[in-house]
This record gives sequence, C-alpha cells and structure tokens, in this order.
Amino acid sequence: MGHRTLTVSDEAYNALSKIKRERESFTEAILRLTRRAERGTLLDYITTLLPDEEFAATLESVLEERDDIASRPVEN
Repeated sequence: MGHRTLTVSDEAYNALSKIKRERESFTEAILRLTRRAERGTLLDYITTLLPDEEFAATLESVLEERDDIASRPVEN
C-alpha cells in the first residue's frame, strides 16, 4: 500500500481529529467517513423513490409510534 502526504488546514485537522475514534488512524477515519458518504443516507435513498402512498402512510405511522414512545412519562 502506497502513502501520500496531504496538506490540510488546522481547522480540517482538528475536525477530523475530533471524530476519529480511539485507536483509529487518520487513514482509517477518512476511509470510514468516505465510505459512509458513498453509501448515502436514508434520506438520499428515499428521495430517489417515486411517490408511494402506502409507503408514506407506513412511514407516518412509524413516526407517530416513535413520538408516542418518546413522550411517555417516566414512572418511579
């Protein structure tokens, strides 16, 4: 495996350093982050779908259930 030297600003270095996991090299962090970007997010995927009323209703139902769960008071 070859190696390259990159020049980055202090701001970029500090940002990467903050999100780099413990015992993770900068190379491993960059690869992890760029692979995630290549896969895209759930929102990226959903925006590629054609309108689907059944999917929309199901998603709305899931979100409502999630809100109900999150807003329940804690009982002692």
